[in-house]
Amino acid sequence: MLEDGVFYAANKLYGLNFEKRTDLPVYHPTVTTYTVFDRDGSELGLFYFDPFQRDNKRGGAWMSNFVDQSKLLGTKPVIYNVLNIPKAADGEPQLVSFDNVGTLFHEFGHALHGFFADQRYASLSGTATARDFVEYPSQVNEMWATDPAILANYAKHHETGETIPAELIAKIEEAATFNQGYALGEVVEAALLDMKWHALTPAQARAIDTPEKVSAFEAKALSELGLEVALVPPRYRSPYFNHIFSNPAGYSSGYYSYLWTEMLDRDSREWFAENGGLTRENGDHYRATVLSRGGTQDYFDMYRTFAGREPDVTPMLKARGLIADDGGSDANAAADGALPPQTVGTN
Repeated sequence: MLEDGVFYAANKLYGLNFEKRTDLPVYHPTVTTYTVFDRDGSELGLFYFDPFQRDNKRGGAWMSNFVDQSKLLGTKPVIYNVLNIPKAADGEPQLVSFDNVGTLFHEFGHALHGFFADQRYASLSGTATARDFVEYPSQVNEMWATDPAILANYAKHHETGETIPAELIAKIEEAATFNQGYALGEVVEAALLDMKWHALTPAQARAIDTPEKVSAFEAKALSELGLEVALVPPRYRSPYFNHIFSNPAGYSSGYYSYLWTEMLDRDSREWFAENGGLTRENGDHYRATVLSRGGTQDYFDMYRTFAGREPDVTPMLKARGLIADDGGSDANAAADGALPPQTVGTN
C-alpha cells in the first residue's frame, strides 16, 4: 500500500523516489524510514512511517515534523506519518481496510505539503498554514487512492493477485453517498454552534457557569440558527466538543474548516480531471502553486493561481450525492464522503 500505492502516485505526479533505510534509529521496531529524492535526484528529506496499533500508542492518525524545512537554518524536512492499523498476527497476511488506505493517502498528503516546503522561515513552511487551509492538500491526495492507474499497481488480492474490480470501487463510492444529508447537517450544526460560542464576550462566557446554562445556551443558539436538534443533532454537543474547547490543535471558531477544505478538495479534483488527471504536468503545477507555498500567500490568491478561477461548491455537493451528477469529470472521487477526524498534527 505504501510503496506500490502512495509512493507510486507521488512518483507519477511529482517525480519523487524513495529509498528504504535500515541504518537510521527508530523509536519502535515497526517504524520504517525512507530517504525521499526529488525529481532532480537531490535529497528532499527523510520520511518515518509508523503504521500499526500498539497498546501504549494514542489512537488516530496524524503527520508532523521532527525537523522543519527552513532556508534560514539550512534544514530539510524530517517528517513522520502515524496510523493505527491493526497488526496482523505472525504468519498472517497484513491486510488493510479501505478506510485505512484512504487515511494513509490523506496523511501522506500532509507529508507532501511538508516535503515541498520552500520557505526561509519555519513558521511559514509546509503545513504551517491557517486551520481552514491545512487539511486541503491532504484531502486532495486521497483522490489518487482510487485512480485506476494507481489501483492497478497496489490494490491486488493477497491470494490471487487479482486487481480490485472497478465495479467494486464504484459500489463503495455509491454507498458513501448514503445518509449524507444527515452527515452534512450535523457537521454544519457543529460548525455554527462553534461560531456561536466563540462570538461571546468574556463576560458573557463567564456567566455560563453551570452544565444547565451550557445546555440552555446551546439550545438557544441552535434555535436562533433555525436548526432542529430533534431531527439532526450537532455532531458534537457542547459539553464534549473537544475540538473547540480543549484540543491543542486549536479549532476554536474554526471547526467549519473541515467543510471548507472539503469544498476546495472536491473542486481541485474537478480541475485535475478536466486537465488530464494523473500527469507530471498537473503534479508540478499543483506543487508550484500550492504545495510549495506554505503560509506565504493569501489563500484565495493561491487557489486562483492554481485553478485559474474561484472555487466552486458544486463538486462537493455532487460527491456527497446531494445534487445530481450530470456526468461531469469528477469520476475519481475518493470513497470516504464523511469528514475524517484526523488532522495534520492530531486526531
